[in-house]
Amino acid sequence: MLRLSHVQWPGSEGHLSVPVGTLNTFLLIGSSMTIVMALAAAQAQQPIASVRRWLVATVVLGSLFLGIKGFEYSTKLAHGIVPSTNVFWSCYYTLTGFHAVHVLGGIVFNLVVLGWTRQAMLWQGLRHRLELAGLYWHFVDIVWIFLFPLLYLF
Repeated sequence: MLRLSHVQWPGSEGHLSVPVGTLNTFLLIGSSMTIVMALAAAQAQQPIASVRRWLVATVVLGSLFLGIKGFEYSTKLAHGIVPSTNVFWSCYYTLTGFHAVHVLGGIVFNLVVLGWTRQAMLWQGLRHRLELAGLYWHFVDIVWIFLFPLLYLF
């Protein structure tokens, strides 16, 4: 509704970089793959080092996503493009800000699961939580799949 009611979307202040948004999309899709690989390794009872590598890869890809999003924010803010610039930028900062907080939460959750892998007895009792971390991570990824075209392509 907001998009349809504003002829100039995002406005003359500037546009978002589609290549940067695309890179971030691939990072999150890749991180969804790595969390699936971590779960597959755990379910196949592969050595814990394999689970750990896939979890670290997930955290790294998620962190790269946040780093790029931070770079985008700093560039826009340096040019004076803030949430109060217009409705588009208000939507952009709100939607991507909430998403970034959820990505950060997923990274923390994955780091907690990674910590559990350090103790064999603890891991045996909590390994099912890796699946919960994966479900949450997929949720974060799916939300971005909707945000990317909404904000970057239309």
